[in-house]
Amino acid sequence: MSEFPVLLHTAIDAKDCRALGEFYRELLGLRYRQGEEPPPDGGPDEADWLVLLDSEGNRVLTIREKKETTPPTWPSEQVPMQMHMDFKVRTVEDLERHRQRAEALGARLLYDRSTDAGEPLYVLADPAGHPFCLLVQ
Repeated sequence: MSEFPVLLHTAIDAKDCRALGEFYRELLGLRYRQGEEPPPDGGPDEADWLVLLDSEGNRVLTIREKKETTPPTWPSEQVPMQMHMDFKVRTVEDLERHRQRAEALGARLLYDRSTDAGEPLYVLADPAGHPFCLLVQ
């Protein structure tokens, strides 16, 4: 028996559940829980809750459809950040590669601190507007 609760997953709200699920699936190399894959025939996608798993079958993220959500406006506080995730990479070269991949998948750059000798990082927004960080550690 564990002394403390264990994080099951992080849940993110998005207007388009599938689109954000695909972004994080591609960015992080995840897979859908069985039965939640996109329709094979390109038909209508009724997904309003998706669970993304790592290669060992552990939950990492869930995406919940919420049509009335307002994307954060970070760094402005007009619409607060609500939450964010940090993803570590090993080297500055990895940092650049993953920033480029994230942007190719639909992320946009919000803040560049890639030349900071102590902790190089980028703050990006996912396609739904949620900020996340890529940092060297």
